[in-house]
Amino acid sequence: MPSNPQRAGGGGGGAAAGGGQPSPSSINRAQRMAVLQNAVEMTQQIYSASPQAGQSQINIAPRNVGLVKKFVIKITGTMNNTDGANTATLSDIGLANLLTQVIFTDLNNNIRIQTAGWHLSFLQAMKNQWPMTDALLAASSEQFSETMGNVFPVIVTPTAIGHGNSSPFTMWFEVPLAYSDDDLRGAVYMNVVNATANLQLTLNLNGAFAAAGVDSTLAVWKGAAGTLSAITITVYQVYLDQLPVGKQGVVLPQLDLSTVYEIKNTSFTGFVPTQDFPMPYANFRDFLSTFLIYNSNPSADAGRNPGTDINYLAMQSANFTNIFKTEPLYVALKTRMMLGKDLPAGCYYFSSRRKPISTTTYGNMQLIVNPITASNGPYGLVGYEDFAMVNTLLNSGSLAGGGQ
Repeated sequence: MPSNPQRAGGGGGGAAAGGGQPSPSSINRAQRMAVLQNAVEMTQQIYSASPQAGQSQINIAPRNVGLVKKFVIKITGTMNNTDGANTATLSDIGLANLLTQVIFTDLNNNIRIQTAGWHLSFLQAMKNQWPMTDALLAASSEQFSETMGNVFPVIVTPTAIGHGNSSPFTMWFEVPLAYSDDDLRGAVYMNVVNATANLQLTLNLNGAFAAAGVDSTLAVWKGAAGTLSAITITVYQVYLDQLPVGKQGVVLPQLDLSTVYEIKNTSFTGFVPTQDFPMPYANFRDFLSTFLIYNSNPSADAGRNPGTDINYLAMQSANFTNIFKTEPLYVALKTRMMLGKDLPAGCYYFSSRRKPISTTTYGNMQLIVNPITASNGPYGLVGYEDFAMVNTLLNSGSLAGGGQ
């Protein structure tokens, strides 16, 4: 796991406050350690069902128990190539596009997660420095080399299905509420009786297949028409139970619980060749990462390119100071050094984990794209990952949701 961003309630700090009293971050760290050392991690299935034919939206009520760290979602089904002549091939983003939207609304009606499957999959890969879809293949000289590797059907991905044929698929998604298993910022204490939370999933029933020559950025398969059938969704809730108890009741890391770990995405249109296009960051947050998918020509299935359609990418403050300004291949180089491989064409990752982009401290911040080419309705899809304090969300602006 990469270095955790430093923030009040995080892993760093801890100097005593005036009068010899421990600081809030020291108290939070001790509370978190007590929870991690004494609580029992539980994984329970909270949902498993097949949606009705044509039903794309599923609402799931989490169990009101424990300190919830994340949800794990399994989606199985059958892809049917109903095209009369063409073969369906897997798109470069693939099964990550099975979910068009995932929304988690907490007990206080705050929307903590509002993003797409591609963002969750990209984020999981970068945080763990290993894509969920990959299995480590053992070298031939190692013991068990013939039996270790990609053995279990954890991910089942039909890559090329001829017309008139069908094939099963299986995909997993992780929906984190806490930053990580050991960093509990964002975790939600669900052991209540007077409030409800909700996890909403939207299946990509109508856009899973993109016809030949059509933009396949948000499709699962391309080159043919098709349908999805026999879908089953299973959801697991991962939480900490049997929490330690002190003199004042259950021990909970209060700063961690006061922190919202947000994962959200939005889209932008209106890009113009050689003109800076600013994509703003919302106020009162600490941004840990940003993903960008840039499609310079959506009229065909060739609008996402490996950096050849962008002059430069930049991070700019309110006084027009560039935090960085670089060619897209430099961004790809940094991604390759972290992940060991590239993201799909047109997809860029900007990490700010070591020093979060604090829009509380620095005010207005913008990610700048200066395109070389932009035609036929170019667009950008942006995924944000950030921390926010619960008591500041009511006064902060929402993430941008449209073109400039």
